Amino acid sequence: MADYKKITETPSNYTDLELMNTESILKNINNEDKKIAGAVQKSIPQITKLVNALENRFYEGGRLFYIGAGTSGRLGVLDASEIPPTYGMPHDRVIGLIAGGDSAIRKAVEFAEDDTEQAWLDLKAYDISAKDVLVGIAASGTTPYVLGGIREAKAHGILTAGITNNPGSPLATSSDISIEIDVGPEFVTGSTRMKSGTSQKLVLNMITTALMIRVGRVKGNKMVNMQLSNNKLVDRGTRYLMEGLQLSYNEAQKVLNQYGSVKEALDALKK
Repeated sequence: MADYKKITETPSNYTDLELMNTESILKNINNEDKKIAGAVQKSIPQITKLVNALENRFYEGGRLFYIGAGTSGRLGVLDASEIPPTYGMPHDRVIGLIAGGDSAIRKAVEFAEDDTEQAWLDLKAYDISAKDVLVGIAASGTTPYVLGGIREAKAHGILTAGITNNPGSPLATSSDISIEIDVGPEFVTGSTRMKSGTSQKLVLNMITTALMIRVGRVKGNKMVNMQLSNNKLVDRGTRYLMEGLQLSYNEAQKVLNQYGSVKEALDALKK
């Protein structure tokens, strides 16, 4: 393992946290959080490279896989789970896998992240191939589950990317596309669910949002392919059609019921 500075484990910029009053704790956490967007901004060239590679593969039927453990794994699962309802994508196009399996989403599975072979077994269950892209997420950049998955994916000709908060970490150096987000030490030393996790969430939002726009799942600035799975989304879709087709609310609602999709209605009726 390369010799590098593990920023995620460096001491907090603050001490005697237990002596702070509540307002001071919150203000200091907020001061640290203000640093995150700037750190993410520095990674935009690498995120761009990843999204462009994903776009090409998506048009050919490829998929996006996330692997991670703990907070990182949960964030990947969360991002993947939001794509079908938000953009109407099939559930098998963006897939999040967490060390320890789905039960680890709610309750930590001891030592699951230390298994270097399990990620590839999990990925093989989905018949991952060279058409797909694998993104490993690990704040430390040293998680064995993630590193093992990246290693095997590369050996099988699959494009890999790594999202880490430790520049120069094993995940950064072993991935084809390295997204390294230096947010500095955590407010509570080593608590990477804080700034590191927030930065990962921002990057995942950027990856899939940009990808969905690039593959035609957004029109103008609207989620025209969203699944109409609750009253809020039906109302949103109706209002999209009111604006797009210059209809009253009742007229737009009838059109939406007829076509069952904002995009289908717009494609059929907008001149």
